Amino acid sequence: MRILGIDPGLQRTGFGVIDAEGPRLRYVASGTISTLEVARGNLPARLKVIFDGVREVTQRYQPQSASVEIVFVNVNPQSTLLLGQARGAALAALVSGDLAVAEYTALQMKKAIVGQGLASKSQVQEMVMRLLALPGLPGKDAADALGLAITHAHAAGSFAALANATSLAPRSHAQYRRGRTY
Repeated sequence: MRILGIDPGLQRTGFGVIDAEGPRLRYVASGTISTLEVARGNLPARLKVIFDGVREVTQRYQPQSASVEIVFVNVNPQSTLLLGQARGAALAALVSGDLAVAEYTALQMKKAIVGQGLASKSQVQEMVMRLLALPGLPGKDAADALGLAITHAHAAGSFAALANATSLAPRSHAQYRRGRTY
């Protein structure tokens, strides 16, 4: 299975592509989509660069699934809103290519890659380099994206096993509005 990981950012969106065959992982590609050359005040143009960049990556590498980092509220709400829009542009590009998208928090990714949720970016870079047998450290944004792809490679099997073992369909009885159950 070919998996694309996306680490969304308004200035730099990281991407990483891996092939997963059972427990074996193979590096395919990674990099960043930069919006630094677009004027800071031109948000629509920056979002278009992210959208087009993610679409180009999906067309070039033809992944079967994707994983994206979930964004939480930071200290600055304005920054969080801007980052959420960058994430939305990336998600729109992925789903417009009919990709299944999984979402993981940074804590989940760091725990899966490094073994602890409070790992530093340099620790994630080092572990991604080791797990994929890379000749050197990937960039910070690319390492996070590769980490998300690796996390999904490991978690996808568990999710598939759970789906086969239990019914994950919404209940058709005992529901309140919007699917809440008692």
